[in-house]
Amino acid sequence: MSKQFSDLGISTPILNALSDLNIVVPTEIQQKTIPLLLSNTTDLVGLAKTGTGKTAAFGLPILQLIDTNLSVIQAVILVPTRELGQQIFKNLESFAKFLPEVSIVATCGGIPIKPQIERLSVPTHIVVATPGRLIDLIQRKAINLKETKFLVLDEADEMVTILKEGLDEIIAELPTSHKTFLFSATMPGTIKQLIQNYLNKNVVQVSANMETVGNQGIDHEYIVVNPIEKLDVLMHFLNSKEGERGIIFCKTKAAVNKLAKNLAINRFSSGALHGSLSQGIRDRIMEQFREGHINILVATDLAARGIDVKEISYVVNYHLPDVYETYVHRSGRTARAGAKGLSLTVLQEEEVSEIADFEKELGIKFTQFKKPTVASIDENNTLLWAKQIFKTKPNHDVDSELKNKIKTVFHHLTKDELIEKLLANYLLQHKNEPSEKPVKRQKMK
Repeated sequence: MSKQFSDLGISTPILNALSDLNIVVPTEIQQKTIPLLLSNTTDLVGLAKTGTGKTAAFGLPILQLIDTNLSVIQAVILVPTRELGQQIFKNLESFAKFLPEVSIVATCGGIPIKPQIERLSVPTHIVVATPGRLIDLIQRKAINLKETKFLVLDEADEMVTILKEGLDEIIAELPTSHKTFLFSATMPGTIKQLIQNYLNKNVVQVSANMETVGNQGIDHEYIVVNPIEKLDVLMHFLNSKEGERGIIFCKTKAAVNKLAKNLAINRFSSGALHGSLSQGIRDRIMEQFREGHINILVATDLAARGIDVKEISYVVNYHLPDVYETYVHRSGRTARAGAKGLSLTVLQEEEVSEIADFEKELGIKFTQFKKPTVASIDENNTLLWAKQIFKTKPNHDVDSELKNKIKTVFHHLTKDELIEKLLANYLLQHKNEPSEKPVKRQKMK
């Protein structure tokens, strides 16, 4: 019989909130972690893939351990991005629906600090923060962590660089008796060093769902392309997924911008997400994605952290990740909450040999995605051309006399005849071009 949250020691007010959220059966990482954290006797390392419920694994016991008679910050949760911080903040507020005395604050970078300082002047129990913003608050003496009992490092493998630079400053503000809970989807050497340096030598490590990446619902596939046809093959794939939501990962901000521009030219419902965009723009794009106003996100790895949208049906690795851990995080964006999903990696011939390494390291199996034929790609490009014309807004600045002259040229044609002539003209223009060459698009490297 499956364990229930009540079996793990979760209190009635939190159980009622979980019931309202239709969260009934704890995941593996929750079953293993919650009793340990409630005992409040040890540091802990929780290793589990994305989408396995890590927020509740540490969030539920922390909410239960808060002493509302004390008007001090008792828990700090560090996260790599503001998007993830906001997601965790909203989750904690949902879990604390029937704990009105518990005060939770999100204080992350990318937005003005003064309102956050003002909010922290009010009694607060839990702070969700990005490391840079927390250090800023410490330096301004705007936050008091002298009685903080719990430090959570969530998605620690995504914060390694900034933690190496700033964790000492944060730890110095905490009482020596505090407990540290580190959660990560992967365990690279840098995280092992972090654990050795900052966690108790008797730290308890638990892992769950580690036999495969994310969960059993992800199909891992790859497709082999020539550089010159890469964009056209992607466009063909995206057209086959029309109406579905997905994320395309690129290595650099420049590649994100270039690909997003090509998608916009071809009238795909898409948006770009990377660290150089203002927080306001990132928030707007994420809201459009969550609400279904755009279907495709083109993103860098870090910018995509905190995207917890259940209906993401596919992920495309437009560039092969440099490290295995990155693939784990990318593919974990799909197949959430028990759904099915596809993780498609676009490769050049010389990269195919690396697939075996990914399979061995991550314990997964890739299958080859069938590449569309040249004829199918040409047909798809023709459809994209037609959509461009259909979705082009009229130019009202064109001289009316010129418009009338052009109308006179087409005056005797029916709609069908005009379409036939436009299509014939398009095909005539492109029949001498290499079949793989993108049509009126910039080539992507």
